[in-house]
Amino acid sequence: MREFIIEADGGSRGNPGPAGYGAVVSDAATGETLAEAAEYLGATTNNVAEYSGLLAGLRAARELDPEATVHVRMDSKLVVEQMSGRWKIRHPAMKPLAAEAARVFPPGRVTYEWIPRERNKHADRLANEAMDAGARGEPWHASASRAALDTPAARPATPDSSEPSEPSEPSGSLSGAGVRGADAAGGDERGAPAGKAAADVRAASNAQGGQPAAAGRSGPPGDAAPCAPRARTVPAPASASGPGAGVRGTGESGAGLAADAGTAPVGRAAADVRATQAVAAPGTETDAARGTGAAPAATPSSGWAPADMGPPATFVLLRHGETPLTPQKRFSGSGGSDPSLSDVGREQAGRTAAGLARRGTVQAIVASPLARARETAGVVAARLGLEVTVDDGLRETDFGAWEGLTFAEVRERHPDDLNAWLSSPDAEPTGGGESFAATATRIAAARDRLVAAYAGRTVLLVTHVTPIKTLVRLALGAPPEALFRMELSAASLTAVAYYADGNASVRLFNDTSHLR
Repeated sequence: MREFIIEADGGSRGNPGPAGYGAVVSDAATGETLAEAAEYLGATTNNVAEYSGLLAGLRAARELDPEATVHVRMDSKLVVEQMSGRWKIRHPAMKPLAAEAARVFPPGRVTYEWIPRERNKHADRLANEAMDAGARGEPWHASASRAALDTPAARPATPDSSEPSEPSEPSGSLSGAGVRGADAAGGDERGAPAGKAAADVRAASNAQGGQPAAAGRSGPPGDAAPCAPRARTVPAPASASGPGAGVRGTGESGAGLAADAGTAPVGRAAADVRATQAVAAPGTETDAARGTGAAPAATPSSGWAPADMGPPATFVLLRHGETPLTPQKRFSGSGGSDPSLSDVGREQAGRTAAGLARRGTVQAIVASPLARARETAGVVAARLGLEVTVDDGLRETDFGAWEGLTFAEVRERHPDDLNAWLSSPDAEPTGGGESFAATATRIAAARDRLVAAYAGRTVLLVTHVTPIKTLVRLALGAPPEALFRMELSAASLTAVAYYADGNASVRLFNDTSHLR
């Protein structure tokens, strides 16, 4: 019986955005490329594109030999775990694709393996070729592809390869510290993150305000900051139209609160986060965050911005004051009881309003629709004489059935779902809550919309842990794991300036001096 190796990938330039997939079928014994498939899909998500690539690869393999056994290698942890039966498939756009993929070959003839992205270059390049062709309004042509020429042959299949493999970097490194998602994997093959026991201890002991930690991360649930899947770090095309597919059989994202108008350096975001800019000392609340694959508005460049760029849009990011759930360390997102501020939280809001009035730089106020954010914004608005605009994109993640529970309670009641959630940004909390990936996409869209609406102005955004940490990470151009090391206290202030050339500069982070 013949054995094939399928390497498949998909990408979306915007997630959702112009998307495409690539798939390669090779001989398991020799590594020889037997077939390639690629297609531009129009506007859709990374995950749908990845599933489409899998389906195309399976179909191509069946055309070669319907009696063959198949070993699938992908760098999408979500697809591998779901097709292996370890994770549930909840997204409506992926269910029919997964069901169709499962029917191409009989059960038991297909195995799945997670591989690092660097080992999936052939399929990745095919997917990008398809997206490039779509941007030109052309179909992908096998005869014009260079993917096979630019990548090595597939590695032969290895025994027991139906379980996801581990990444090449050591566990605990900055590039993969306990993260098991589309870009990194760790821990055991059942979905439990590496070092999760230590993470559970941290989550149980830290104050409310961030999500439960996975390996190398600290912070309990409530107002959690998300992680999104890997996003393609390629610019969106100016235009894209017309699907095109092909298969060939071959041998082959001012100091203080006011930004400097037009004089801030480009690409210095990390340098702007320094002690001289009133960065607060570590507070009493420690939040873990999971990264997002959403791309920043532009890739930071080196050098200094030209003096004629004009003033930036400056976001002053205010986390709402405490609620009764904050000291209890409970999940508190957008799908629960929507608590109001506690007496402590109202006092924090008043102190924040007084501090912002002294600075005198805020020109507009936008708030999350959740009660705790609107109440905090209302106190500040009354002091500054401004109106409050509500933007739904600034709301916190929906934690589904976990809302109101502690991390320990979730661990006891829903251990499998929690492990999956800690392991993948695409996993949803029990009961159909919002995945971290979906949260990150929403926040990036809100950022772009508000930057355009408040160009050259300073606006106060009253929101939650997830939006603030995500905005900071994207502004810095930092990897997702950078969010694991952020701490964000209730009623703290953070500031990010967005320039006309698309670059951003972090001006302030977790400032709580106004509360003292």
